[in-house]
Amino acid sequence: MKLKASILALATLFTTMSNSHAAKVKVATFNVSMEALNYVEHQRGEPVSVSENTLTQALNSQHPQIANIAEIIQRVRPDIILLNEFDNQDNSANNQHRNLRQFINDYLNKSQNKQAPINYPYFYQGTVNTGVNSGYDLDGNGKQGQLPGDGFGYGHFSGHFGMAILSKYPIQESKIRSFQYFKWQDMPGALKPINPENNSAWFSDKAWQNMRLSSKSHWDVPIKVNDVTLHILASHPTPPVFDGPEDRNGKRNHDEIRFWHDYISDKKASYIYDDKGSFGGLNNNTRFVILGDLNASNVDGDALTGGINNLLNHPKIQDAKPISQGGQQHSPDNPNAAQHTAVWRMRADYVLPSKFGLTVTNSGVFWPAVTDENYRLIKDRKASSDHRLVWLELETNN
Repeated sequence: MKLKASILALATLFTTMSNSHAAKVKVATFNVSMEALNYVEHQRGEPVSVSENTLTQALNSQHPQIANIAEIIQRVRPDIILLNEFDNQDNSANNQHRNLRQFINDYLNKSQNKQAPINYPYFYQGTVNTGVNSGYDLDGNGKQGQLPGDGFGYGHFSGHFGMAILSKYPIQESKIRSFQYFKWQDMPGALKPINPENNSAWFSDKAWQNMRLSSKSHWDVPIKVNDVTLHILASHPTPPVFDGPEDRNGKRNHDEIRFWHDYISDKKASYIYDDKGSFGGLNNNTRFVILGDLNASNVDGDALTGGINNLLNHPKIQDAKPISQGGQQHSPDNPNAAQHTAVWRMRADYVLPSKFGLTVTNSGVFWPAVTDENYRLIKDRKASSDHRLVWLELETNN
């Protein structure tokens, strides 16, 4: 009996020791539609006057859409969240992050509709390609260097449709890798756009030689969660539409998603280089979460499905397939509706953790049912966004 009791006590001790370093963390992605065009009346394709100060003006006005975005975040209470479509007011290395700081201080740190305030003492808002003028004719309208279509990423000004990561845990800033300047042509087997009418290249030789893969950027942001490091792999690939038969956006979307597939693969990442010139991908046995509005689904929409399908089925990734009742109600005849994250009836936004070192304990999409009191927060894009916040609760393990 004494031996049995000793063995039981020893087993309990080892279990306690193995779990003592476990950390629980809620990770989310949210396309918040906090971009300039959302604050002015306009029709797509028509001239519109917006700037890097448009979001500033909305923030200063206590805009109800921004308050609702903050309330949604306060209700879900993620520990780490990627914000897509958050305009970067100063898209440079000298960015003071005034808009982002104001959003945190004046909206998230203050109660919205009686919700508890939430604080993020750490954030990362790197530079992006949207609205950075390429000087080339990228959209094929015969004019060179004309925004928004000739930006390295579609945008009316530098930093339009930017990104930001907010965190309750320390960000290891010295170890961040960004891939903003990685050239599309340097990806082996890149899907180079071709004009099917005459089988000619869509981009000029010089444009293709300098064309960047990322429409915004790709970031590898390590965050210290207690005693473990969690790599946030963040991006926002271009929508695979708004082009022509050359399918330049569809092909770019595919390859932007493929980038992450290769980055986490053992033998496919050697070609990848970051903005500091270092080559290679993510090491084995590394905890990571791929986050973002990927603008693609393997079952709905207009994307080339190979990119997203390969990512979702990568042997290092687990897909919890978060669901919502509101999404199901929005498209009752679509068998995939419960997993939808955008109002145009598609799963576009993803939280994809590594199988290594992470266990999914809960997940969801913030899409309240029509009868829910919180439906007011998502009833249309003016209320908050045409995307839904997607979240996972994770627990670290050995």
